Amino acid sequence: MLENSRLSVVFVVRKLTSKIDTIKIYARVTVDGKRAEFNLNRELSVSLWDEKRKRGKGFSKYVISLNKYMDQVFTGLHEAHRQLLQQGVDITSAGVKARYLGKDERGKTLLDLISYHNTTMSSVLRRGTMKNYYSTERCIKEFLKEEKGVEDIPLKKLNYGFIVDFEQYIRKYKPATRMGCANNGTMKHMERQFLRERELQLIEETTFKVSSTQHIKDLFIFACYTGLSFIDVQELKSDHLVKGMDGNDWLYTKRTKTDEPLKIPLLPKAKEIIDKYKDDPDLFENGRLLPMYSNPMINRTLKDIAKVCGIRKKVTFHVARHTFATAITLSNGVPIETVSKLLGHTKLSTTQIYARVVENKVGEDMQNLMDTMKLRKDKQVITKVVR
Repeated sequence: MLENSRLSVVFVVRKLTSKIDTIKIYARVTVDGKRAEFNLNRELSVSLWDEKRKRGKGFSKYVISLNKYMDQVFTGLHEAHRQLLQQGVDITSAGVKARYLGKDERGKTLLDLISYHNTTMSSVLRRGTMKNYYSTERCIKEFLKEEKGVEDIPLKKLNYGFIVDFEQYIRKYKPATRMGCANNGTMKHMERQFLRERELQLIEETTFKVSSTQHIKDLFIFACYTGLSFIDVQELKSDHLVKGMDGNDWLYTKRTKTDEPLKIPLLPKAKEIIDKYKDDPDLFENGRLLPMYSNPMINRTLKDIAKVCGIRKKVTFHVARHTFATAITLSNGVPIETVSKLLGHTKLSTTQIYARVVENKVGEDMQNLMDTMKLRKDKQVITKVVR
């Protein structure tokens, strides 16, 4: 336990009543003998907690990430204390806790949140994924400076107008080293691209004479009905296919990106594709479920497939994962908690992005319907006047 003026910070644990071998971790802030605690929303096996060090034991990805997060909480609480000292306000344990959690008058800022996310996730996500987050951080900093004339902005001041302004800024954003963002590039910073049910059906119903094109189409459809990413489909083996307790076929695997376990019940369309290749001798010899191609080749071929099917969106293999989250599951009433498990998300907030995309699409569709109904009504009025 380290001291800073009148402040001390220590981590404490409590056992879960529902899981006797699992503990929850809390941060305890003490100022002048008065305590304030808050839950870190992290759980850990009792055997992996080092009571002397007040940290997790071992070198698993989860423990390393957990310890790094706790270090950030520790540093953040001392920074909150320093800010309060600098402002000359009366310092209490509750005040330090509130400042850290962004619940006091100052609160957290947008760049606070982005920095926290990128620092926390850098040990969890792959370098290629983190590169996209760093790119977004750079865009936001330049947007704040050039368009808003500020270095940062409090989270409580964020609104829909800010998001729309940022979208327009990204569309014309041109770094010195390359061209600006087209629509697809913009959406990487803003939202997820996915296929609607009719677009997916068009691809499903189209047959291709070139075997590799047909194979890639099958792989894409399989991902649309399982939510698996390219690397996770690539890693699929025959022993990942198991019979579940319900008697149906399931995939038991894990997300390569986060090492999260995945248990996915196979929808009929996905099962049909696996059955289609079960007698392939090359696949059988290598213990694989499906044929596989390089990611660049798959994305080039999907571009051609989309063109043949009259789909104007830029279709990549990752669009299949977004399609599973939106058109296949959330749009058909699957609870968001279930979708989050199927996608292997570590946080529900990640899945909620898809829920907002679905909600926006519903809003757009209803607006189009209202416009159509108004146009029809106006035509009826004109007809009556002419008569």
